[in-house]
Amino acid sequence: MKVFLSDGSALEVKDGASVYDVACEISMGLARVTILGDVNGEIVDINHKVKENDKINLLKMDAEESLDALRHTAAHIMAQAVKRLYPGTKLAIGPTIDNGFYYDFDSEHVFVEADLVKIEKEIKNIVKEKLDLERFELPRDEALKLMEEMGADYKVELINDLPEGEKISFYKQGEFTDLCRGPHVPNTKLVKAVKLLSVAGAYWRGNENNKMLQRIYATAFPKASLLEMHLKRLEEAKKRDHRKIGKEQELFTIMNEGPGFPFLLPKGTELKNTLLEYWREVHKKADYVEIETPLILNRKLWETSGHWDHYRENMYTLKIDDNDYAIKPMNCPGGMLVYNTKLRSYKDFPIRMGEIGRVHRHELSGALHGLMRVRAFTQDDAHIFMLPSQIKSEIINVVNLVDEVYSTFGFKYHIELSTRPENSMGSDEEWQLAEESLEGALIELGVDYKLNPGDGAFYGPKIDFHLEDCIGRTWQCGTIQLDMQLPQRFDLNYIGEDGNKHKPIVIHRVVYGSIERFIGILIEHFAGRFPAWLAPVQVKFIPVADRHVEFCNEMKKKFEDSKLKVEVDSRSEQVGYKIREAQLEQIPYMIIVGDEELNSDKLAIRSRDNGELGKMTSEEFVEMILKEIETKAMKIQEF
Repeated sequence: MKVFLSDGSALEVKDGASVYDVACEISMGLARVTILGDVNGEIVDINHKVKENDKINLLKMDAEESLDALRHTAAHIMAQAVKRLYPGTKLAIGPTIDNGFYYDFDSEHVFVEADLVKIEKEIKNIVKEKLDLERFELPRDEALKLMEEMGADYKVELINDLPEGEKISFYKQGEFTDLCRGPHVPNTKLVKAVKLLSVAGAYWRGNENNKMLQRIYATAFPKASLLEMHLKRLEEAKKRDHRKIGKEQELFTIMNEGPGFPFLLPKGTELKNTLLEYWREVHKKADYVEIETPLILNRKLWETSGHWDHYRENMYTLKIDDNDYAIKPMNCPGGMLVYNTKLRSYKDFPIRMGEIGRVHRHELSGALHGLMRVRAFTQDDAHIFMLPSQIKSEIINVVNLVDEVYSTFGFKYHIELSTRPENSMGSDEEWQLAEESLEGALIELGVDYKLNPGDGAFYGPKIDFHLEDCIGRTWQCGTIQLDMQLPQRFDLNYIGEDGNKHKPIVIHRVVYGSIERFIGILIEHFAGRFPAWLAPVQVKFIPVADRHVEFCNEMKKKFEDSKLKVEVDSRSEQVGYKIREAQLEQIPYMIIVGDEELNSDKLAIRSRDNGELGKMTSEEFVEMILKEIETKAMKIQEF
């Protein structure tokens, strides 16, 4: 039979051939390094049987999908090791996650850090045993019987929840068998570097009414050197933790009186305002107007938008005059109402409305994490109302604007295109047009993107921007969502060139996303060493003695007149101590003032990044730093 390779060429293989056999037909060398197959867009094991006209891409270990499969296999090996060491343990689930995997266990034994060393040792034994992973499928009744015989209560529940007709597959390695969709690497010997990281509690299926299980987090790599680099990055991430730096630099705090509701302190507020000033500068240049919509709106609005039916579990609701209201989780519906304040013409388009809007969303307490996952945040929303003919050009404009902003902060990023989810609104034709418009814009821009099927918003597909920080972590921030549903639900209209009413198309988009979260990302990206244009305090005067304080305050006023952010450390402390404190606070510039400076027109300048700069007049220094701020120059502390 004939199959087709990734380069479009045809290959004759025997009937019943596997992905591995296809690789062998090309070369034995390729077969030795093939880990998985991509068959018609589905990632499969190398033992997967191919069919006539299948399109096949052979994946080596350096493919993203192969690393995911290796970690999935590592999760099975870890579960096998736990079962060997603690035979009464019941297995729940063991998925891969970003940069690793975990497995949830129901065990009478309470796992502690010391146990992780024992489990790692047994994992190495299993790897040395070079066990093949064998996939097999069973009918539902036989699958249930097998799991019941094994005492696998959690697996029985999972099987019972599977829809009728769903394939029920298992993987076996040595004496160990687990319910699993796969795919996996072919042999345990490929899992050469595993590290167990931590133990945590986790409710079965994330429901606090279910039993608390024990979750072991871990990671795996095909080489020890890659694992070593990852562990170094984890250590670096601890040093850069925005919660630690935020406390040290007095940027924000989370209080018991408001879990998930961050308090921005004066310096954090200064940082946020700088981000907003830059946002307004960029958007004014791009012809956006700014609006502000109410924080609380009634139930009817949220029913019209679809949020009451599709998103209510994430919303805070309340009663006003015996009527239902909600604190807005999104700014979109308010933007629709603003559009409807007057009848629009096709000549008005595109209309670009930006909003710095405060939103609230109910997050489970276990998911809260500093500024990264909160219940109240500020979203830099914008809604673009346009004609169908303007879709592609407006999407291109937004992508270019996002690129400009991220480049300013020194971020690299990748793009994902997310398509129609299961619980969506709208017709097939509308979704097809929306998805083709987004994809067409990305193709015209010539940018690489990853397809993320089924992960769009309920009202439209979206483009997501995933930032990469200086230690290689990714953060989803910006998004562009194309919407043909809210214009219909809110009865938005414009008078077309033909004199009749028509429905506009809407783009929803954010650049920062959550501004609070973006601040958290910036803290960790820069390791607290903000460039001068972002720093809440740009210059700190350090008087050597009390008699120098008055001069410092005079210079502070002079610098502030030039729009610089300045502090004077007038504490009665040793000058060396005050310099060390300023260094810990990561102040971009320090100016040490002693008797010599009082009797001279020159200042002693110390740069955080470049050390002693020598003597400068105040005018020379102000000119230098203002240029640095204007050009938004930055120096990122590399890992």
